[in-house]
Amino acid sequence: MKTFTPSRRRFIGIFAASAGLGMMPWMVRKASALTLEPAVWRGIALGADAELHIYHASAKKARQLIELAVAEVRRLENIFSLYQEDSVLSQLNRDGFIDNPPADFIRLLSDSKYFSTLTSGAFDPSVQSLWKLYAEHFTRNPGATHEPDAAEIRRVLGLVNHRQIYIEDRRAGFLMPGMALTLNGIAQGYITDRVTQLLRQAGLDRALVDMGEIRGLDVNESGPDWKAGIRDPEQAGRILATIPLKNEALSTSGGYGTTLDEAGKFTHLFNPLSGACQPAYRSVSVRAPNATTADALSTAFSVMSLDNIKAVVNQLPGVGVWLLMPDGTQNRFGQTA
Repeated sequence: MKTFTPSRRRFIGIFAASAGLGMMPWMVRKASALTLEPAVWRGIALGADAELHIYHASAKKARQLIELAVAEVRRLENIFSLYQEDSVLSQLNRDGFIDNPPADFIRLLSDSKYFSTLTSGAFDPSVQSLWKLYAEHFTRNPGATHEPDAAEIRRVLGLVNHRQIYIEDRRAGFLMPGMALTLNGIAQGYITDRVTQLLRQAGLDRALVDMGEIRGLDVNESGPDWKAGIRDPEQAGRILATIPLKNEALSTSGGYGTTLDEAGKFTHLFNPLSGACQPAYRSVSVRAPNATTADALSTAFSVMSLDNIKAVVNQLPGVGVWLLMPDGTQNRFGQTA
């Protein structure tokens, strides 16, 4: 069978000036000139484009910090990747349990369960079974314009339940056979946070970290804010809003980021409660104190009602939400100043 490879378009790009603004859904740029020119690394993290902007007086030290950060990314990929057969996540999905999982895996799985509870199941890492069902359906029927059979969706929904994931001191696993996890709705944020923490512990004062989600580091708050421009996904070059960033993180989710079918009607954003994969909004953007939170919430909010999103945001200080509605209007609430 042909391997299913969905299209993937990037949400966040980092630039030093406005060039390329019309090409990316997001642009991050310096608000004004800095004394130091950054050392820049570009690569891949968990299948998404990634960048680091390191501000350090020593070019040699900046390169060493980049090497340190990239090594950390590769270490975490060996834990969270769905596409490495020997990753910790792949072992769990294959065997139904994992003994002596690393601390990072337990921490992120615990965070995932927390966000699942917080969002009443709108965020649920066990939607991997739905992804597999849809992927196999469109692989067998590449020109299909309809979702899998309703009975099949109902059957697979029986395997989607974050409450059936258990975590013990030396083991994690599933309480139901046939379940599978994806951490793609939160792991990029977690890796962004870990790299930011690593750089700070190494003595770096200022950096912009993008491991699929972005987070600013400015220990002394001495530099200008970065600004993120929200681009209309259907009108290149049209900026809908700009969002200042300093020691904060930003994540955005939209169905156009990864589509499952040729027409782009079905997306990677699954509703764990219904099995549907057509998000309620054209895009959801979340700014939060850390990238793990921003990543998980932008994923969950894509399938939640406005009232339910607001109820969650009211529990979380420092969170701002920007929604691009289906009719092209904008809605924002929380800490959006």
